[in-house]
Amino acid sequence: MVIPASLIVFALGASIGSFINVVVYRLPAGLSILWPPSRCPHCLNQLKPYDNLPVLGWLSLKGRCRYCKSKISVRYPVVEAVTAVMFVLVFWIFKFSLLTIGYWAFCSWLLALSLIDLDTMTLPNPLTQSGLILGILFHMVVGYSPETGLVGLAKHLMTAIVGAVLGLWLLDAIAIVGSIAFGKAAMGAGDAKLAAMMGAWLGWKSLLLAGFIACGVGALVGGVTIVLSQRQWGQKMPFGPFLALGAVITLFGGEAILSTYLQFFF
Repeated sequence: MVIPASLIVFALGASIGSFINVVVYRLPAGLSILWPPSRCPHCLNQLKPYDNLPVLGWLSLKGRCRYCKSKISVRYPVVEAVTAVMFVLVFWIFKFSLLTIGYWAFCSWLLALSLIDLDTMTLPNPLTQSGLILGILFHMVVGYSPETGLVGLAKHLMTAIVGAVLGLWLLDAIAIVGSIAFGKAAMGAGDAKLAAMMGAWLGWKSLLLAGFIACGVGALVGGVTIVLSQRQWGQKMPFGPFLALGAVITLFGGEAILSTYLQFFF
């Protein structure tokens, strides 16, 4: 059962990844994500259904438009494949459960926001706000059961709200301290909203771990690029992808990381 189910999940994830590509391209441009159907951005010819198959369509076309032969970015199949792998990993960890469906959505939101931040240095409010609302609703659904009733629902709801508020305050505080230290804006408002969304999904404890990982990886990457002369000191760098990476690492291995930390230091 595991192998056939994993293949189905992989195909589902790749399809969602294809839609994420559409969101990443159209949302910052102010275009509808539903209409018109997928088409070549160069010659505007509508893609055939078989050309639009995730990963396989790009491979069959050898990375070029069927009509005008323009190159199709390799990022499209990569995003589809990455989404598919994330879906399979979530499925393997959380099995057949509401958690799996919820975390599929969470990972999809994180990936879309990361790519948009890399492209435009912005984190659109429609995505961060809808992700925040979904995170709160997710906790309410997971928290309610016939055994726990409204008590369980209220407990999970508070977990989501406290995590969201902490994420917003924490990133705002870091932005204020950074602005004072560097004499200019150190972080965009979208990063705090993304952190609030993460807190709603992960809760405050896991949010702190995700934030720590994001800061560590971001500092490492920033330092390496400066040393390699690819970036000047003080040059802006999108922080959203690092926050998303911290959230995904925490989602997949947060409990193991925290237990190892407590074992060694307490």
